[in-house]
Amino acid sequence: MPSKILSRRDLDFLLYEWLQAETLTSRERYVDHSRETFDAAIDTCERIATDLFAPHNKKSDQNEPHVVSGPAGASVAIIPEVKAALTAFCDAGLVAAGQDVEFGGMQLPCVVEKAGFAYFLAANVGTSAYPFLTIGNANTLQKCGTRQQIEHYVRPMLEGRFFGTMCLSEPQAGSSLSDITTRAEPETGVADGSTDGSYRLFGNKMWISGGEHDLSDNIVHLVLAKIPGPDGKLIPGVNGISLFIVPKILLNADGSLGQRNDVVLAGLNHKMGYRGTTNCLLNFGEGKFKPTGADGVAKAGAIGYLVGQAHKGLANMFHMMNEARIGVGLGAVALGYTGYLHALDYARNRPQGRHPLAKDPAQPQVPIIAHTDVKRMLLAQKSYVEGGLALTLYCARLVDEERTAESPDLRNHATRLLDILTPIAKSWPAQWCLEANNLAIQVHGGYGYTREYNVEQFYRDNRLNPIHEGTHGIHGLDLLGRKVRLQDGTLFRTLSDEVQKTLDRAHQVTALTEHGQALARTWRQLGDVTQALYLVGDLNKTLANASVYLEAFGHAVVAWIWLEQALVAVARLDHPVEQERQFYRGKLQACRYFFRWELPKVQPQLDLLASIDTTTLDMQDEWF
Repeated sequence: MPSKILSRRDLDFLLYEWLQAETLTSRERYVDHSRETFDAAIDTCERIATDLFAPHNKKSDQNEPHVVSGPAGASVAIIPEVKAALTAFCDAGLVAAGQDVEFGGMQLPCVVEKAGFAYFLAANVGTSAYPFLTIGNANTLQKCGTRQQIEHYVRPMLEGRFFGTMCLSEPQAGSSLSDITTRAEPETGVADGSTDGSYRLFGNKMWISGGEHDLSDNIVHLVLAKIPGPDGKLIPGVNGISLFIVPKILLNADGSLGQRNDVVLAGLNHKMGYRGTTNCLLNFGEGKFKPTGADGVAKAGAIGYLVGQAHKGLANMFHMMNEARIGVGLGAVALGYTGYLHALDYARNRPQGRHPLAKDPAQPQVPIIAHTDVKRMLLAQKSYVEGGLALTLYCARLVDEERTAESPDLRNHATRLLDILTPIAKSWPAQWCLEANNLAIQVHGGYGYTREYNVEQFYRDNRLNPIHEGTHGIHGLDLLGRKVRLQDGTLFRTLSDEVQKTLDRAHQVTALTEHGQALARTWRQLGDVTQALYLVGDLNKTLANASVYLEAFGHAVVAWIWLEQALVAVARLDHPVEQERQFYRGKLQACRYFFRWELPKVQPQLDLLASIDTTTLDMQDEWF
């Protein structure tokens, strides 16, 4: 029976037929790997996700974590299946799947790692959040931390003994990180008042996923805070922000667990979806626990350790945030994909109604997949989720190029593509794979709107993805306000060059010429509109409709990704195995759908942008 979590055949197509992941094994970092080792890693992911993550997805949604009181203060109770699944994940070495061998890692290419991890995100996104946040935390510390910080915190995280979080937002600041007020005061260590290198943190953090639990021996918080200036005041703006390691439990000099730090659970946020992940309000330095510092004095304040340079915290944290943004896109794809597969299975097995010309009620009903409108909804889902998966794996492949390409020029080229595609890779799947979930509910009809069927939970879980790690609007501002004009438009030109290479190939294939011409027209207009928006000379007007720009740009990018897939599929239509030919025909039909039904949506958006419309900018508070 085909999996309803993900399509392995599609993963194989993307990894091996399109992205040529096997060619990476010629590079020094991956020389010990082969197609067989890649497949074995993905097999392991599929097995653990299917056997241990998927079975409790609904249970953890219906029995979400809750606060319990104990002698050590408030903690969180979580159903036991979560810990069992995470233990299997860690025991399989998957936390370190992409890491160096010296850290117990497999040194898997990023594109293979993400393909395997997509199974966990589709099977149970709530449980998956704990290890994936930990991996991002560990990667950040490897880039920015000291050798001792790596030994004391990264190694235990990669072994699965510690889990990690990132603590950015605050109740009064939200996405406006320049307005955070958490303070980090240097800890005096000896009698002369000199510092021992640690800090005491005071403040509150909100929306902290994985912020409190008993799933690991320790929780390593990466916390943004401001160090007071000589006058005792916090430096305003983002330039005053620093990054700190603040563990839930402090470590002794030998790395063993020591005393409890002054980090306290203040409450849980009760979410629409994603309920299996604890989402916390944390208080730092409220005095519930008073850890003893180097001076031997027990006092309030969460002890933390500076990561990297002071006042460079946001730049350091962006290592984790950018990784998390591509991860959000992959999570959105995975939820959309599993919803699509559930809807496809339902449509094939649910008999209802007859064809319009079949009026005889004595004749048997047909499966609903035979109805044109159901095929429309399934085809839309297929185009969104397969396009989104291809986009996110393409970005993962760029990470491999950035790390291991043969020359600095090739590595820089990959970096430029990643920079401009990151807001798309995060936001496009978050919008359109959520729409796939919406359509999956519609295919199920009334049953889809009930908790007895999984698709309503997929929608609720996926609804978070347009919000966290930068809202849709923030990524629109990032793309139009920064990325497309960086280095005098170098990033945009780099991407345009890649699109043109695809167009040149498509123009040589009769079956794809029409699609190539449509994308060429759209891409030219996208470039013209981008220029026009900056010629206005008023940044408020330029950015007034940035979200529309993001949507138009994203659809054009995914059309390009679909044309790339179609070029592979059209060359394999003479495959000797009928089932394979059917697979490639499905790819081409989804591509056709995207170019006929979806790409045309971009034209009115670009027309609106070209008009420099100020309707939303001109609206006044009092007029609502």
